[in-house]
Amino acid sequence: MSALPYGLRCDHRTTPLGVSGFPLLSWRLRGADPVSFQVEVDGVWSSGRVTDPAAVGTRYDGPPLRPGTRYDWQVTLWGRDGVPGTARSWFETGLDAWSAAWIAADPDAVEHVDPPTEGELALPDHGLLPCPQLRRAFHTRSPVTAARLHISAKGLYEAAVNGHRAGDGLLTPGWTDYRKRIQYQTMDVTRWITEGENVLGVTLADGWWSGYVGFDPRRPGYHYGRFPELIAELHLTYADGSAEVVGTDATWRVAPGHVRYADLLKGECHDLRAATPGWDRPGFDDSAWRPVVVTGHDHTLLAPAPDEPVRRMRRIAPVAVTRLGPATHLADFGQNLAGRLRLTMPEAEPGTTVTIRHAETLDGAGRLDTANLRTADATDVLVSAGPATVFEPGFTYHGFRYAEISGTAEPVEVSAVVLHSDMSWTGAFECSDPEINRLWRNIEWGQRGNFVSVPTDCPQRDERLGWMADAQVFLPTACFNADVAAFFAKWLRDVRDAQTPDGGFPNVAPRLSGVAEEGAPGWADAGVLVPWHLYQVYGDPAFLDVDSMAAWVDLVHRHNPDLIWRARTGPHYADWLAPGPATPRELLATAFFHRSADLTARAAAVHGRTADAERLRRLAEDIGTAFIKTFLQGPGRLVGDTQTGYLLALAFGLLPPEQTAPAARRLAELVERHGPQTGFLGVGLLCPVLSEHGRADLAHALLRRTDPPSWLHQVRNGATTVWERWDGAGAPSMNSFNHYAFGSIGAWLYGGVAGIGQAPDSVAWRELVIRPLPGDLTWARASYESVRGRIAVSWKRAGGAFDLAVTVPPGATATVHLPDGQTHHVPSGDHLFRSTQET
Repeated sequence: MSALPYGLRCDHRTTPLGVSGFPLLSWRLRGADPVSFQVEVDGVWSSGRVTDPAAVGTRYDGPPLRPGTRYDWQVTLWGRDGVPGTARSWFETGLDAWSAAWIAADPDAVEHVDPPTEGELALPDHGLLPCPQLRRAFHTRSPVTAARLHISAKGLYEAAVNGHRAGDGLLTPGWTDYRKRIQYQTMDVTRWITEGENVLGVTLADGWWSGYVGFDPRRPGYHYGRFPELIAELHLTYADGSAEVVGTDATWRVAPGHVRYADLLKGECHDLRAATPGWDRPGFDDSAWRPVVVTGHDHTLLAPAPDEPVRRMRRIAPVAVTRLGPATHLADFGQNLAGRLRLTMPEAEPGTTVTIRHAETLDGAGRLDTANLRTADATDVLVSAGPATVFEPGFTYHGFRYAEISGTAEPVEVSAVVLHSDMSWTGAFECSDPEINRLWRNIEWGQRGNFVSVPTDCPQRDERLGWMADAQVFLPTACFNADVAAFFAKWLRDVRDAQTPDGGFPNVAPRLSGVAEEGAPGWADAGVLVPWHLYQVYGDPAFLDVDSMAAWVDLVHRHNPDLIWRARTGPHYADWLAPGPATPRELLATAFFHRSADLTARAAAVHGRTADAERLRRLAEDIGTAFIKTFLQGPGRLVGDTQTGYLLALAFGLLPPEQTAPAARRLAELVERHGPQTGFLGVGLLCPVLSEHGRADLAHALLRRTDPPSWLHQVRNGATTVWERWDGAGAPSMNSFNHYAFGSIGAWLYGGVAGIGQAPDSVAWRELVIRPLPGDLTWARASYESVRGRIAVSWKRAGGAFDLAVTVPPGATATVHLPDGQTHHVPSGDHLFRSTQET
């Protein structure tokens, strides 16, 4: 059998447009183990034949790539049989220079299109302006062979060429700190260009730029700017080889359209009576429209988007629609999700207003419970112009399971449109317990609902921020579930953009003024923990920005020379939402200080920075010594005597060997006595640490527990995503029902129950460790499309035997541990094992 490459990717994407720099070209493996590889890029570069059986990628190392150019590339693998296996793909580079101007509607000259302010048709406007429609007509002189639209906005944009939507991305260009970096997208719009007159039309909305974001009442909106702006260049290539650029400039025209307002938190209103049919097509008379204003020519912050955009990922029909009144219906979609409604509105009297409100739960009377939305209105409005129409908002999304539709007595066709950043799903898990399977689906849906441009904490209330602790504790689960390499490559840029000149990471990224800007232990440390885990999973050293990581560690060190982290702890959220005794804050902080120093030392070693690696390694050792001296009270006992304290000390290797077993026993005693008492920072370590120290039985007991606090308590109470709080109780305003931090148990379902793991020093799944922990389950199976190739484990018990099937991808080896103590070292391929007794 030959070695065969598949799943080719460029900078962690399949066939991206807008690539810059020197991209990583990677592939997955099937068939035989490779011995060597060769990558060739369109005649401009070849890696030569490289002997490396572990390789799953290489970085382009040729001459600088030309801007705006498509490159075909291929990888060839050779196995021991000497027979080559080849796969091909392509990518396109982005712009090296812009010529277009930033343009906008003059906010002081906007003609408001307002429904009545009084009476039954009155609507709130939240102080939001109508969404401007901007258009430019242009003529092509001969047939066009290629057309690429490079486009971005301060705010959100939706573009069309001759009435055809350009691209399928939503909420573009995505959220960044626009003061540091503004992403642009590149789209192939060749098929929409005709000979003669053409029109490029764009609708803008406030989005994160100038709309409502976060929960700070002192600054609810306008975090970055006052009104949205557009920049775009349409590059045309003619059949004769000549080129032309149609860019944003003062010749564009603008007018308000039918989108009266659009906001991520407040919702969106379409007044179809103000629609301008054909405005984005040739032949439209825009003489009554106003000229745009040119707001600037600065292109320095523009950068190609490194990730896939948010897209419509699926549509869900309601499981029930209940009539609440003569003109009010309640739709239940059976699943808490992030997205919006799409409804077919029948013909109605002009001015008929349909209002759609969203919520995650119902109150005792069967009505929407919106207490946890806080200032997020999550309300969309349609004002009919008369004819039947299909309505779907374009510039907002909501977190909901239920939607109340009021204003029409006629039944409407309705579905929920699920939105999230586009990423391929790589993991699957299933076992003999249906409730655990429901838990896994809840975790999956929590990830879908919170990976919307950035990894948010929740999709429903007036927050939806990139909280860094939530991201770092959930990351191991996220990496199993989906290929999140490109998604987190983008977010790590947000994290580094948010870093202060003295090295401080914040608590949320992108940085948002007024939201606990100075980083807390376990939150700011995500600036180190996330890159390291991504490197281990995907094998790309580019994730490791050693300067950024070291700057954070050195900041903490400067302010805490005695190596106990007491100063510069920001708001210090501690072990957020832990139901048990509080873990001493200095212990928790110092444990993360050690972890960040240790991982930064390893990152420096990966990049060959020996002096930095040695300095940081010694610092980590010294922090560990200070930790033991300060917090170890006696044999296996830590100050505070909390589950999270022991979990951090054991997981981060802070205890001397003779103290490890006593500390693990004390952890087990606390868990047996109280159940889980961990918050956000401890929960992801709970089952893995217990398993590692011989108490997989106790980890399984926690997994199967149904009394609160527990995962299955949520399942038995109807959860379809993971809750913010263990028991779903507490202040209504701080009670999200889609909050994935406690879903970090998902990594243990893959790695503990099913048994898929890699050795501590393994990178990119080169050395697998397969160690299923069956507990009292009768079967389980999991698969994972790793960066190297497919990994699969399936086991079952029958008639006193334990049967295990394992798939190891090419270029990897596996150490397989059976429950009866047998150990097998196996190469790539499919393997079957049986044991007749379990220890």
